[in-house]
Amino acid sequence: MTTRLDRMPEWQSLNAHARAVADRRIGVMFRDDPGRFGRFSGEAAGIFLDYSKHNIDSATLELLLALARASDVEGWRERQFRGKRINVAEDRAALHTALRSDGDGGRVHAPGPVREEVAEVLGRIGTLAEAIRSGQWRGHTGKPVRTVVNIGIGGSHLGPALVCRALSRHDRDGPEIRFLSNVDSGHFDEITRDLDPEATLFVLASKTFSTQETLANAESARQWLGLRPGRDPGAENHFIAVTGHHERALAFGIVPENIYPLPDWVGGRFSLWSAIGISIAIGIGMEGFRALLRGARAMDEHFLAAPLERNLPVLMAMTGIWCRNFLGTSSLAVVPYTQGLELLPAFLQQMEMESNGKRVTRKGEEVAWETCPVIWGAVGTNGQHTFFQHLHQGVETIPVDFIVVKEGADGQDGTQRKLVANAVAQSAALMAGRDEEIVRQHLSGAGLTVDQIDRQAPHRTYPGNRPSSTIVLERLTPESLGALIALYEHKVFVQGVVWQVCSFDQWGVELGKELAVAVDRLFTGDAAGPEIDGSTRGLVALLGSGVETAS
Repeated sequence: MTTRLDRMPEWQSLNAHARAVADRRIGVMFRDDPGRFGRFSGEAAGIFLDYSKHNIDSATLELLLALARASDVEGWRERQFRGKRINVAEDRAALHTALRSDGDGGRVHAPGPVREEVAEVLGRIGTLAEAIRSGQWRGHTGKPVRTVVNIGIGGSHLGPALVCRALSRHDRDGPEIRFLSNVDSGHFDEITRDLDPEATLFVLASKTFSTQETLANAESARQWLGLRPGRDPGAENHFIAVTGHHERALAFGIVPENIYPLPDWVGGRFSLWSAIGISIAIGIGMEGFRALLRGARAMDEHFLAAPLERNLPVLMAMTGIWCRNFLGTSSLAVVPYTQGLELLPAFLQQMEMESNGKRVTRKGEEVAWETCPVIWGAVGTNGQHTFFQHLHQGVETIPVDFIVVKEGADGQDGTQRKLVANAVAQSAALMAGRDEEIVRQHLSGAGLTVDQIDRQAPHRTYPGNRPSSTIVLERLTPESLGALIALYEHKVFVQGVVWQVCSFDQWGVELGKELAVAVDRLFTGDAAGPEIDGSTRGLVALLGSGVETAS
């Protein structure tokens, strides 16, 4: 029987420890411990993690790892990789790691039937990608595909979009890859405005093949092409489906050979390694896609084999729990200092908040502790000129994940050096701050009067002691990107285990979808459906004429 988290002695010990070190300064710990950086950093699968700028010491880490062990993180980890049904809410396995297993006898492996299925689909993806990239795959008039438009939303959009954007310089020989997610017709027009229908292929990515936004955009694509799959010759060469519901794709008109399976043991936000990654394989080539899988697999191997004290996902997870549950932080900013990772904050926002934004435990009991923080962020250095003011001088403390790429896409140069310098400087400034006495000295040295100093000093003071982690990649490659994404996947898994929530369901997205159908019927004058509140009815009345006019 699982003990309630806040009643575990390890949790209570951390609470007492947090009270005892609440006023501790991270900068002072660095001054007193010259070896601190080496002790609170580590490297695995080509990823370097520095977590030394957190308010932790050896005692803190020991207590956090004791909580991880008491929560049976190691046992849950083994059950996940063995394909046990750890998605307790839906009675399913969460076996996305099997998608990057190569069957080489390592610890990361899949049950026989799963391994065979993965190999078969991977082979089909490779054949398709080669046919499109080589020009063998042609549209209904014989033109080769020049543009692939991925139509999906959530996990069927964010993962492939992130990877294709991040690795856009990796291989430029394939067709252009674009992503359509928003049901707003303006987005469809923007994506297709300059495209040739005769040279465009649509990938319809939907696990259920019932997602309203995706189906609406798929119908718009069909009308834009002027072709009816299943009736007009050659129309089948403009549509591919990735789904867990074969029959629904058939009903739309997708031919069987163009339907790629998405197993129920793969959650949408963990699906870029599956056939959902077809757009990635087409965009960067199959070898690039396999390299992405290899990088993730290297992190899988580390997560499985490394002791907790040196396990990067575990260390990230537990320092996050320390900030969230014991130091009282409510959000986490993710700031990648490379333009290629501009979509990473949005991707991680879904991964973390959809996984661990839960209010009941695995047993269905209401939680009495905070779970996932709000995840947000933007690419640096842009963020320095938008929200960093709040990070440095806002009332609340917000931890930051800095992601830094050591070598730029075109090699190390002055621009890249400045980018990296900004990232390192920001993490140092958040930690060190600047007290009022030093501020006054600087202002006096600049020749300001006493009155001017008195007026400006409070506004120029930085409290500091704001925690951050820095993640370093040597270069942004398929391997390093795969390892980075897997690092966050395992971090989320560990935190879910400790928080005692099911990280692999997402019932919270369903209610709004159901009500959207009922509200849509109200716009057409159909009063059927659930009881609708007065505000909703008022808004329907207000917006209805505008919607009708627009249509």
